Amino acid sequence: MRIGQGWDRHRLEPGRRCVLGGVEFPDCPVGPLGHSDGDALCHALCDALLGAAGLGDIGRHFPDTDPRWKGADSLDLLARVRALVAAAGWTVGNVDATVITEQPMIAPAAAAMRLKLAGALGVEPAQVSVKGTRGEGLGPEGRGECLTVQAVALLCREATYFTST
Repeated sequence: MRIGQGWDRHRLEPGRRCVLGGVEFPDCPVGPLGHSDGDALCHALCDALLGAAGLGDIGRHFPDTDPRWKGADSLDLLARVRALVAAAGWTVGNVDATVITEQPMIAPAAAAMRLKLAGALGVEPAQVSVKGTRGEGLGPEGRGECLTVQAVALLCREATYFTST
């Protein structure tokens, strides 16, 4: 087994499309700024998976200096990372992520995010956890300037090691 952690932060900009975990929040007045679609949840999971497999980080594989990734769907990037991890002989045991933001509210969309992320990862939704918390007025998240995501991933050598419940 191998464990990896990922962390990503994106500035929130008014009028920008808000997508997290592959789920769009059409009523959110701000969205994460990024070279791709800005989906910091997918990006943190990519880094956690790549780190666990010893494959570097998202910037190494999908640099923001490469025009191919401009506006890219981050669920696609996550699926590509899963393929890299699988090519290195690993399967996803589980992933867990916490989104720290004042908006959008994560809890109402967490189940939909889990489904989208599980699809990109080729796992059961029970192997994906997404939680939200607020900055409570503290730091850049609490002031609504950005959102931050912390993620961990467990990789296993055998796909049958963990079963969903």
